[in-house]
Amino acid sequence: MMKKSIILTVVFGCLALLSSCNGGKTDNAETQRDTLNAGIADSTIYGKCGEGTMMNTLELVTDDGKALTFTIDEERGSDIQGGLMSGDRMAVTYYKTAEENIAHKVINLTTLLGRWTSLDKNFTINEDGSIESSIQAESKPYTAWTTCNGKLILNTDTFEVLALGADSLSLENSKGIFVYKRQ
Repeated sequence: MMKKSIILTVVFGCLALLSSCNGGKTDNAETQRDTLNAGIADSTIYGKCGEGTMMNTLELVTDDGKALTFTIDEERGSDIQGGLMSGDRMAVTYYKTAEENIAHKVINLTTLLGRWTSLDKNFTINEDGSIESSIQAESKPYTAWTTCNGKLILNTDTFEVLALGADSLSLENSKGIFVYKRQ
C-alpha cells in the first residue's frame, strides 16, 4: 500500500511538471527555479532597478512592467545586498505600512552572477539559474540556484545572504557561515 502511494505521488508530480510546460518548451531558469523551491510560495518580487532609485528609495520596474517604489530604512529592517544600480536585476521582499512599502530584503541578482571561490568551492553562478563547478573532485557541487522569500537557494541548501559586494559574498545557514571571494 505504501509503495503504491509513493508511485502515485511520483506520477502525479511528473504530470504536474509536464502540464506546466508551454507546448513542450521550457525556460531553463524557470524550470530550475520551480524545482528548487517546489511547494514553497515565493513572496519575492523580481524586476530591474529603475532610474528613480535614490539613497533611501528603490524604484523597481517589475517583470510585468509595473513601477513600484520601496522605502529603504535600516532602522525598520531594510537589508540591501549587492547595491542599487539602475538596470540591475533585483529580488525584493517587502512589507506594507499605512503610508508606504518598506523594502525588507533586496538582493541584487546582477551582482550575484559570476565566479565565486572559497577554500573548497569554485563555481560560477549563471543568469539562467545554473551553476558550473570548476572543481572536478568536489563531493556535492552546486548545479542550480534561485531565490525564494529573500533567501538564496543553492541546490537544496537555503542561505541567508549576509553580505554581497563587488568582490565578496557571505552566506549563512544552519551549518555555518560561508565566505566567498570573486575570482
